[in-house]
Amino acid sequence: MTAAAAEAIADQKVFGGVDSHAETLHVAVISDNGGHLADAEFATTTAGYAASLAFLAAHGHVLAIGIEGTASYGAGLTRVARSHGYRVVEVNRPDRAERRRIGKSDPIDAYAAARAALSGRASAAPKDDTVAGIRALHNAARSAIKARTAALNQISHLLIAAPGTIRAAYGQLKGADRTDALARLRPTGDAVHIAVLTALKSLARRVKELTTEHDALTKALDTHVTQHNPGLRAAYGVGPDTAAQLLVTAGGNPERMRTEASFAALCGAAPVPASSGKTSRHRLSRGGDRAANAALYRIALVRMSSDTRTREYVARQTTAGRTKKEIIRLLKRAITREIFRCLTTTVTVPAIADLRPRRQAMNITLTAAAQHFGVWPTTISRLERGLSRDDSLARAYRDWLHTA
Repeated sequence: MTAAAAEAIADQKVFGGVDSHAETLHVAVISDNGGHLADAEFATTTAGYAASLAFLAAHGHVLAIGIEGTASYGAGLTRVARSHGYRVVEVNRPDRAERRRIGKSDPIDAYAAARAALSGRASAAPKDDTVAGIRALHNAARSAIKARTAALNQISHLLIAAPGTIRAAYGQLKGADRTDALARLRPTGDAVHIAVLTALKSLARRVKELTTEHDALTKALDTHVTQHNPGLRAAYGVGPDTAAQLLVTAGGNPERMRTEASFAALCGAAPVPASSGKTSRHRLSRGGDRAANAALYRIALVRMSSDTRTREYVARQTTAGRTKKEIIRLLKRAITREIFRCLTTTVTVPAIADLRPRRQAMNITLTAAAQHFGVWPTTISRLERGLSRDDSLARAYRDWLHTA
């Protein structure tokens, strides 16, 4: 290659596109005016990542790389490219209409990813690795509870068709009492009774083991979530599971979310215009991350049942003629606004570590403190242990302890 040609390539501005798979990456390069330059396939190994970046750089100055699956098959290349200073954007797979029009292959998808980076249609920064541990713990905890639910359902189905003596002995038991009784079984009787009782005992022991596993994972998840974002974890009605899901949805880098409205749309909590002609209305969004939407739904239910301000709001909206579904939609949108603030800014959580030692030093019982504020003793206990957050009650409680 002549010096002039090398200089021309160095001055050329290009965009990269990557179609990622479990074992291979297909990389395409286009010029800044959309012309196809080259494409090649590389392995999903350290050497393959280095070779793919060298392939891109050999065609000019890389302005951006569009990668499909930045949090799955393309995670390795995304990590390496960002560590080398390349701008990486997350690309969604082409929609069905485009695939029907131009077909489907690895080179086609790679060039489509490059064009998405060039046009600006793909502009979202990929998630960083700061929530990778939370994602792993959250997935493990969710899978444990799903397996536990499956085992409990199997126990119920076995008891329905079990011999009468077994059904009479264990069919009326519920919850942990039934699981504990079945786990202590010593199968006896004829061949059918022994087989059914053995299966029930195995399933019951599986339920107990999965319960213990889920509790341990939830405890570890709570620790990681609290360390990562104490303000989010301390928000009313936000538990370890919901906080983890919202962090996984948002990612650890808050710059991905430009506005609070975009985060609401990401969570499927933003009303979608559905107007036509003389009709002007909005409908509930059916898009976005449905797991994040489910987390918002659970937070809304907790607040509707135990938060005073939320209960008053629900009463006002009910009086105004809104249905429960509409009220929950409004609550999810309002909760999204609060969650966005917790994710993008540092929220100071009031200290509560001094409350319990001071109460105990003054020989004041939980019951006496609860009676003074007109709440249940468990409310004071959860406040002291940091299991629930109520800033106004915490301030009033601290003032009362100093003057009591």
